[in-house]
Amino acid sequence: MSYIQGFLVPVPKKNKQVYSELAAKAAPIFREYGAIRIRENWSDSVPDGKVTDFKRAVKAKQDEAVVFSWIEWPDKATCDAATEKMQNDERWNEMGDMPFDGMRMMWAGFEPVFDSGT
Repeated sequence: MSYIQGFLVPVPKKNKQVYSELAAKAAPIFREYGAIRIRENWSDSVPDGKVTDFKRAVKAKQDEAVVFSWIEWPDKATCDAATEKMQNDERWNEMGDMPFDGMRMMWAGFEPVFDSGT
């Protein structure tokens, strides 16, 4: 079964187009390193939770949306190797400033336990 990297990113709503363009530029790099699928999702309905929620997880401000993203890799080994190689890939620096506060971005790796297929 594949391996998933998941991300939560607070992005100023005014930067939606810039973020989308950045994602489109980054996708081929992830694919080059072995990613199977890259998915970027702009928040549409994010309810307030009683204890926590997606907005509080990344300390999203009133003028920010939460982006929920994931990258599917063939396996954890491919993901780990890609992560290491990408740290030295100059193409990331060429993309310029990120259209969000990276200090509030969250990410983690996940081993799938169920997949209903497509």
